[in-house]
Amino acid sequence: MSPLPQRLRVYDSDELAGVLQVMARQAAALLPATQTVLIGIQRRGEPLAQQLQHYLAQLTGGPALPLYPVKVKRYADDLTVLHDHAQLTENPALNTLDLAHTTALVVDDVLYEGHSLLRTCAYLAQLGVRRLHTAVLVDRHVCHQPIRADIVGIHLQVAPQDIIECNVPPYEAEFCIEIVRHGVVY
Repeated sequence: MSPLPQRLRVYDSDELAGVLQVMARQAAALLPATQTVLIGIQRRGEPLAQQLQHYLAQLTGGPALPLYPVKVKRYADDLTVLHDHAQLTENPALNTLDLAHTTALVVDDVLYEGHSLLRTCAYLAQLGVRRLHTAVLVDRHVCHQPIRADIVGIHLQVAPQDIIECNVPPYEAEFCIEIVRHGVVY
């Protein structure tokens, strides 16, 4: 019999608010003042992008950047819900934009193998986006794809069998990051 999984909270809501504020400052320095959109990878990338949208508006004093969700199914960090390929559902609203003159910041929760982030960036490139940047709340530093995050909130290196859970409202009650250790006996 293997030991039960253990949960370890590594960041709470207050700490993550500070992380997102730092990420917003980095984004403000990286993004042009006009013709910029946020792309939130559903599920948890979208509410993270909403929080960045709020902090960016506070920093710049300007209006909130437009936010467009893109649905990608892969979930490589949790093998119980893994899909064979990163399945992207197109957002028709993006087809109405002048992407040839637009900079996009793609936001996701965890960069693990890189499938979801790469698929989203390829989709936006196919639509003709002018410039593309990426931001993730957590980078595990084991990406298998030719993709990286321009803005990283937290760098976490954990055992391959462990899962980093980003609990993000409205999907979870409390904003926090937990590591789920699957009881490997050494």
